[in-house]
Amino acid sequence: MKRQIKVTSLFQMRDLKAVGKKFVHVMYPKKSSALLRDWDLWGPLVLCVSLALMLQGGSADSKEDGGPQFAEVFVIIWFGAVVITLNSKLLGGTISFFQSLCVLGYCVLPLTVAMLVCRLVLLAGSGTISFIVRLIVVMAMFGWSTLASTAFLADSQPPNRKALVVYPIFLFYFVISWMILTFTPQ
Repeated sequence: MKRQIKVTSLFQMRDLKAVGKKFVHVMYPKKSSALLRDWDLWGPLVLCVSLALMLQGGSADSKEDGGPQFAEVFVIIWFGAVVITLNSKLLGGTISFFQSLCVLGYCVLPLTVAMLVCRLVLLAGSGTISFIVRLIVVMAMFGWSTLASTAFLADSQPPNRKALVVYPIFLFYFVISWMILTFTPQ
């Protein structure tokens, strides 16, 4: 029994280190295949659930809800990532389906940070200054997410089709950014 617990904790620690390394790759994006080589969906799942929970409006029985529900955010993120991945594959991309999902999911990290900052700014109060601060933070993190994902995914596309792959990525992160920017707590 002790041996099983030790082996399980070893695997958990190894997985946590791998997720942490991928977070670092996203926060300091450079053309690298490290994020693509050892793909996983644990980090994207954690980021998606975190973002969905932070965007959740308030009480479930409220009629004046200020944000999308958990399932809406969850479905938008995963469905969007699947559509972008299928688009990439149909345009001749050389990475696997799950590698692309992994990259798109991990690149939601800057937007999750933006949501956290926006929630803190909203705690301080709402107004013009609050909106301007949130707008700047969300725009910066939108650019960061787009830059990070294209740094990893653009090289896997034929040169004449890169723009056709980057545009849906831009729209995907734009929709998530818009949900973050327009969020108003109850």
